[in-house]
Amino acid sequence: MNIQSVDMKNLRVLKAELTRFMMTYKFALDEVNTKIDILKQEFSYIHEYNPIEHVKSRLKSPESIVQKIYRKGYPLTLSAIRENIQDIAGIRITCSFISDIYELSNMLQSQKDITVIDCNDYIKSPKPNGYQSLHLILQVPVFMSDRVEMVCVEVQIRTIAMDFWASLEHKIYYKYNKEVPQYLVEELKEAANTAAQLDRKMENIHKEMLDIKNSDEEEDIYELVINNEKFQLPFDLLSTLKLRS
Repeated sequence: MNIQSVDMKNLRVLKAELTRFMMTYKFALDEVNTKIDILKQEFSYIHEYNPIEHVKSRLKSPESIVQKIYRKGYPLTLSAIRENIQDIAGIRITCSFISDIYELSNMLQSQKDITVIDCNDYIKSPKPNGYQSLHLILQVPVFMSDRVEMVCVEVQIRTIAMDFWASLEHKIYYKYNKEVPQYLVEELKEAANTAAQLDRKMENIHKEMLDIKNSDEEEDIYELVINNEKFQLPFDLLSTLKLRS
């Protein structure tokens, strides 16, 4: 056996390992996306309100992973990547209101096959530049043919206003190659504060609407007692029966 054949064999083994490595993250992404989709459909069909507006997912490219591993100073091995790079698989969820973010976060964290590795609340404690979002590192089991891999998925949950600001901030930093003029940095921070105020205002309006709705529902229910048993009937139904009699 010559050196070239040995190198080709090693190359095939390395390629298989890299393929399996990236596939585990794709499968983990599919797993968490399925969980989110189930919650979204449940709210759509059963509840009157769906807190999930948009869902977007992505896998880091191998080139991006290598760049990050070098930037962080970690060794270029699969074990080092698995241990230190926790955002290879990422999901971004956009909600209407801040309360939706925490409700959805609690639903995901309470699932028995999900392990919460980390939680960073940049809503209660925004970054210095004004960035707001809730970041979760969730670990899920991926069942391969010969093993079970515990794989991390980063989930970012934010409001529409937070997402709009983050998208604008990213475009500006990309345009200026991360050397943004100071006046734009200050304007971005001011815009972040304005977006936060808008979120709080819309949250208050949302709560007031829920209070009015709940009050109307209570008024529309009539309690009927028959043989010491209580029955709650819609007032409209009783009115219809009276008209018929």
